[in-house]
Amino acid sequence: MAEAQVAIDETGSAEAGAPIFEARGVSKSYGHVEALIDVDFEIYPNEVVGLLGDNGAGKSTLIKIMSGVVQPDTGSFLRAGKPININSRRASEAAGIETIYQDIALVGSMSIMRNIFAGRELVNKAGFLRMKEMRDTAMEILDKYVRIAGITSPELMVEELSGGQQQAVAIARAVHFKHDMLLLDEPTSALSVRETEKVLGFMTELASTGVSCVFVTHNLYQASQVCHRFVVMAHGRVIKVARKEDTTIEELTELLVTH
Repeated sequence: MAEAQVAIDETGSAEAGAPIFEARGVSKSYGHVEALIDVDFEIYPNEVVGLLGDNGAGKSTLIKIMSGVVQPDTGSFLRAGKPININSRRASEAAGIETIYQDIALVGSMSIMRNIFAGRELVNKAGFLRMKEMRDTAMEILDKYVRIAGITSPELMVEELSGGQQQAVAIARAVHFKHDMLLLDEPTSALSVRETEKVLGFMTELASTGVSCVFVTHNLYQASQVCHRFVVMAHGRVIKVARKEDTTIEELTELLVTH
């Protein structure tokens, strides 16, 4: 897999470099169904990597394993070249990984502020919530990272937001808590064209500021807009790894159609 040995600098060009995360020889079976078979996967600094494949290719299983919510049967992980264990969601987050699933994992009946700090609430010595500090910080996060029409207050209820706005809040939360790898599992599947363009723009912007993104999708045209590198999966295996400049949408489409 020598063709995968690239990193992306802040200008989006490829250069030699070491990955910040590696999954090696990852396999997972559910009974007689082999969901993943000896999968290698790397994330490099400042890149958007497209994890491509049709339904059942193994993309979501790999993401769940990297997120710590599913344990592999075999495989190992490296963070900046050093072995790590990812045996829980907490361990994944400690490794710098944040995952945004299709359902976004926000609580609709709670405010933006409470969603941003869910599980990480700020409290004083007496154990009371530092509401003003959380409110001010949430507003700063929205101003700095979201910048999307309609999100004007951290007190807005998440259920009142559109799909694209909810994605923006989830992304802002991840970036604020200093994760440098963001896994987005089919983030545009339920969005309008305008909201899709905004989320794609977030990924490009994040990569330029030091947050690498894994864009899980079966939409090759969206992937081609933002990805520096592609990892194509079929039937639980990685069948191709290529930089954007070394392949075409037609070639990727052919791979997906014939596997």
